[in-house]
Amino acid sequence: MHPVRIVDLFAGPGGLDVAAEKLGISTIGIEWDASACETRRAAGLSTVEDDVRLHGPSDFPEADVLAGGPPCQTFTVAGTGAGRRALDDVLGFVKRMVAREDREEIDRDLAKLEDERTGLVLEPLRWALEAIDGKRNTAYRAIVLEQVPAVLPVWEAYARALEDEGYSVDCGILCTEEYGVPQTRRRAVLIAGNRGEPVVLPRPTHRPYRKGIPREAGDQSLLPWRSMADVLDRQSPFLVISNYGTGGDPKARGRRSSSQPSTTVTGKISRNRVVSPDGVELNRFSLAEAGCLQSFPVDYPWSGKDVAQQIGNAVPPRLAMHILCAAFGWDPPSDELLQSLRKWTSVVPPKEHSLGGQVEGSLEYI
Repeated sequence: MHPVRIVDLFAGPGGLDVAAEKLGISTIGIEWDASACETRRAAGLSTVEDDVRLHGPSDFPEADVLAGGPPCQTFTVAGTGAGRRALDDVLGFVKRMVAREDREEIDRDLAKLEDERTGLVLEPLRWALEAIDGKRNTAYRAIVLEQVPAVLPVWEAYARALEDEGYSVDCGILCTEEYGVPQTRRRAVLIAGNRGEPVVLPRPTHRPYRKGIPREAGDQSLLPWRSMADVLDRQSPFLVISNYGTGGDPKARGRRSSSQPSTTVTGKISRNRVVSPDGVELNRFSLAEAGCLQSFPVDYPWSGKDVAQQIGNAVPPRLAMHILCAAFGWDPPSDELLQSLRKWTSVVPPKEHSLGGQVEGSLEYI
């Protein structure tokens, strides 16, 4: 199977699209954050700047793959928690959507949720069901979804619904360092396909990171996990002192050395101190370095405001490349493909997209 085009919902600055374009797959992303759209356009990625809820499969008839990473703020541990509190309600909405209840009534009830962003996790299902029900030429050949671990029960409910519609589905928690991303980050991932063959999540290619366990230890059939020093052009060892997940308690601040993977990259990465082994303050991570820890190309053209937040919210392209290959039944990405993620593109001036004059870009590889 070689996809024609991926329509990427909540596309952000382009993590999944970077991977797809490097695999030779055309993409178009829908994203309503203006700054993320600035980055996408600077990168030459086809973009519709709008609310996903205002569109559907019939607007993108050429797309045969659906992807999405709905906003995670209400589900993440560091966020409001509204999504976690509303989990039972969300699962109830899945059942109602699968039963094809009246959409306007569902939308009215979704509007009653504590945080409207919680309901956005249901948008990929709406798109998938509309495609199945004939609101475009055919059902999607593959579906790829990604979110924080707390959303796994939602993906499991999606899986049951999609299996009833004839898809093969697999979902679970993937650890980014096990796919060569120099960062420990856990993501709930779902892949589905209707090509008549079993679909399974990608197998790890690297060893899991465990505190105090040398990178050389463990399963020798897997590669060692990658460290910050492996991808950052810093000449001397360093220590990163992070506030993530500490609740502001200085005693709980995480510490990672340059010979280890980064902790989870968030929009607050600029707050992390970087010091020498003897405690001398060093330059904090640049935006380009933060992007590299997410496995973006070093020359990716970050643009607009809140770039650190764009980076923290993004799908790591290296993980996305493994996920896409698994979804399409392809072999894992080759070393050559993975190495291609180190550099981006020369940008071609963007052209207009047919949907209301939003911007569509194109790109050429260096």
